[in-house]
Amino acid sequence: MGKVNWWLWTKMLVAGGGVIWGGPALVRYLQPTDEELFQKYNPELQKRSLERRYEREKEFDDFVVKLKEQAKSDKPIWILQAEEEKANATNMARQQKLTESLRLAEEVKARREAMRKEAGLPVDSGKQGK
Repeated sequence: MGKVNWWLWTKMLVAGGGVIWGGPALVRYLQPTDEELFQKYNPELQKRSLERRYEREKEFDDFVVKLKEQAKSDKPIWILQAEEEKANATNMARQQKLTESLRLAEEVKARREAMRKEAGLPVDSGKQGK
């Protein structure tokens, strides 16, 4: 076993401490606060940011509430989120199909009325007498 070089160990501990504590301290010192960043925005961006702040906070609150509800389940959160996304995609697809069907029905109705006008027949007002 050799002689312990205490000077080397001291230098290494000081250098390690400087990196471990000094690096994050330097980042905190140099990183601007949210207010400083906001003040650097041009006035139009500041106005838009203030207008959308409530919406963003509401979206975030909804997200947190949803996470809390999902956390109560026995299933992992990522599985619950995948199931929810799948259900939302299915609902959106169903809604798109319904919208497309309504649009096509309106198109067919408009064509039918146009053909009736061309033929000189009375235009159906949408109500059929029984």
